[in-house]
Amino acid sequence: MEWVAVVPEREIPPGTRHVSAVRDVEILLVNHQGQIYALDNRCPHMEARLEKGEITPDGAIVCPRHRSVFDLKTGVVLDWAPWPPVVGRALGAIRQERPVRVYPTKVEDGTVLVGIEDSG
Repeated sequence: MEWVAVVPEREIPPGTRHVSAVRDVEILLVNHQGQIYALDNRCPHMEARLEKGEITPDGAIVCPRHRSVFDLKTGVVLDWAPWPPVVGRALGAIRQERPVRVYPTKVEDGTVLVGIEDSG
């Protein structure tokens, strides 16, 4: 795994987020209650940008399009495409339920680093 420097920690205070391209992947950094999480910025359902999604008090992100819910820490699906009512479940069947990809993070010398798997 390679650790890639992304942004100074001071630029992501608690309650904020930051989007950055890391090796051609658009990664969303979220500072939730002082912990920085990194995940793909695209919902695995229909590619909606997660940066505009709601962050829940219990540490999940809600996709702004069809309201799929993912755990910030693990990427696990907590709810898959429930919106709009009735039709949302049909839309959810368009793509098989799958988690959002998450990446490990750490802070060194005031900089947020994201762990990216080596491609080789």
